[in-house]
Amino acid sequence: MSMIEAKNIHKYYGNLQVLKGVDIQIKKGEIVSIVGASGAGKTTLLQILGTLDKAVVSEKSELIINNTKINTLNDKALAKFRNEHIGFIFQFHQLLPEFTAVENVCLPAFIKGTKRADAEKRAKELLDFLGLSDRYDHKPNELSGGEQQRVAVARALINKPDLIFADEPSGNLDSESAENLHNLFFKLRDEFGQTFVIITHNKKLADMADRKLRMIDGKIVNQ
Repeated sequence: MSMIEAKNIHKYYGNLQVLKGVDIQIKKGEIVSIVGASGAGKTTLLQILGTLDKAVVSEKSELIINNTKINTLNDKALAKFRNEHIGFIFQFHQLLPEFTAVENVCLPAFIKGTKRADAEKRAKELLDFLGLSDRYDHKPNELSGGEQQRVAVARALINKPDLIFADEPSGNLDSESAENLHNLFFKLRDEFGQTFVIITHNKKLADMADRKLRMIDGKIVNQ
């Protein structure tokens, strides 16, 4: 069963064509890595698949995520869909410095309208699962890089998304923390059945994936 079906995805920035008719299909529960040189269009594709950006609208283009036609949603419905079904993990964890680990993890749940007590309970369960049970009340500057990234993973998971996009998730981590994070993605998939789409320059992570896609000059060259 497909989690993502994208057909004929084009994107321009001014006169520069960044995506040149990308077709991609990703199954539920699959871990897919996307590799390619800088400027190949990887991050732009991830932002469109993640509904953070929009492709050129045409009759031939289509984006379906978890059986939902994305281009039929208005901005409010799209924001709700993203909040409930998609999680994001970035190279720069983007934690809010004034908030504790628990508070950072809870933010997407608060946006969804989850009660504070329920959100905090779920956040602590995730932090426990990620080995951070003694870091609930620590702010980002009191955490190591690997710990900060695991808090960001917990934040991505709080609303139990079907689909997680990761853009260079281990780019700022030392090799041991990176390996732990990579193994964690597979553990999460096995435990919760989530689908992962990961952009990475880390060859080891790319090769661990169920499928590795290569982008060259705005197109995927292998499926």
